[in-house]
Parts: sequence; structure tokens; C-alpha cells
Amino acid sequence: MDLGIKGRHALVCASSKGLGRACAMALAAEGVHVTLTARGAEALTKTANEIRKAYPGVEVKEVAGDITTPAGRDDALKACPNPDILINNAGGPPPGDFRNWTRDDWIKAVDANMLTPIELIKATVDGMMSRKFGRIINITSAAVKSPIDILGLSNGARSGLTGFVAGIARKTVKDNVTINGLLPGPFDTDRLRNTNAAAAKSSGQPLEEITQARMKANPAGRFGTPEEFGYACAFLCGDKAGFITGQNILLDGGAFPGTL
Repeated sequence: MDLGIKGRHALVCASSKGLGRACAMALAAEGVHVTLTARGAEALTKTANEIRKAYPGVEVKEVAGDITTPAGRDDALKACPNPDILINNAGGPPPGDFRNWTRDDWIKAVDANMLTPIELIKATVDGMMSRKFGRIINITSAAVKSPIDILGLSNGARSGLTGFVAGIARKTVKDNVTINGLLPGPFDTDRLRNTNAAAAKSSGQPLEEITQARMKANPAGRFGTPEEFGYACAFLCGDKAGFITGQNILLDGGAFPGTL
């Protein structure tokens, strides 16, 4: 399927690894010019070069910096001042017990996972509306729909973003600008592997046993692949996806046991 976005420009945040990288790859495969951001310059350059090699007709820019800071956002927007597509993404806050979290912990979580996407939307959405095309994807978490107690910082910050978007997504769609959330469940990324390794260490169980048990617990019997996530993202960014807005699409292999 030709998604009709060849030649568009995308700003893809936190895209050197994992799900952000998969989104950048899938968009580049559609002929979208991509600006990548990440804190780690080495991994960022590696991903950028992989995209250049795989899709030589695609323009690739890389911006090393922390997208959750004003300076990081300014640098990203200087490199890609008028994106047609914005993929908001940032690492989630650490797990823990809410009794131990300070105000600073909460502010850091809200800054990274709620206010940063809002600031980037604010900086780009009017231009998209004036050009009559825009696709904004917020990568949040399955915990938005099915909260996990130890991920309270993420639950709170990402749910705040989701509530905010629910209002503005109905205001932008008349100008062909959609805003949607992608809610990942267990995907085979560094973050998941690190979480499994930590669980194995704390429980004394072998890592392989922890990994297999968690895959078996999912209805799909496996973890998702980043490529699957990237394809879903690219579809929502497509020219013919303009009637989908304000939605939060769960990608979790069927783990959430509800009908809605």
C-alpha cells in the first residue's frame, strides 16, 4: 500500500533505538524525510546511517540532545521547523512505590511525558493546519489504558497527555491534522530486556525463565516486534488516515481483557 506521504517531512523523537527507531524506519520506507533525535550521539548516528543506506532517496537529519529540555526541542525544531509528521516519544520514568516519590520526581515525569509533547504540538500544529496536512502520533504506554501500580509516574503523566489530546484532536481534524496515541504493550526492545533482567536478578530466577513466562502470559504467546509498531505508526501517518483522530490504539497482543 502506498501511504501517500512520500516527500513529507517527519520529526521523530527518541528515535535512535527501539520503537522510535522503528517508526523512523517505517516512515523512511514510505519516502518520508526524517529528522531523528536522541540523547546518545553514537547510537543516533548509527541509526541515521542505516536509514541513509537502506533508503538513499530519503533526507536524514540527526539532532543529538535531550528532547525533554527547551534546548533539545529548540535544536530539533531548527533542524525540522515545519514537520508534516510529528512522532512524540521519550523514555518513561522509573518504576517504584509512590510513597518514595518526591515532587521533583513528579515534575520530571510530567515534563518528559506530558509537557514535552504538548510543547512540540504547540510549536508545529498551526503550521500543519495552515498547510492542510499533519499527523501527530504520541507514543505513550499500555499503562494508560491498564495502569500498572509500580509505573505510577508514567500512568499519571501519560494519562494527562492523553486527556489533553482528547480535546484538541477534535479542533485540528477539520484542517486534516490528526492526533492519535499509540499505546505499546510488551515489545522486544532494550527497555523490556532490561526490565526482564532486573526481574531475574531480584527474584533469583534465570533470565530465560522470566522471559518465557512473560511471553507465555501474553495471548499472542510472544512479545511484539518493533517493526510491527513502526508499521502501525506509518499507517496512521498516511494520507488516507485523515478520519482517525483522538484515538488511543493499544498494541499489546490482546493482553488487555476488555471489549472497549
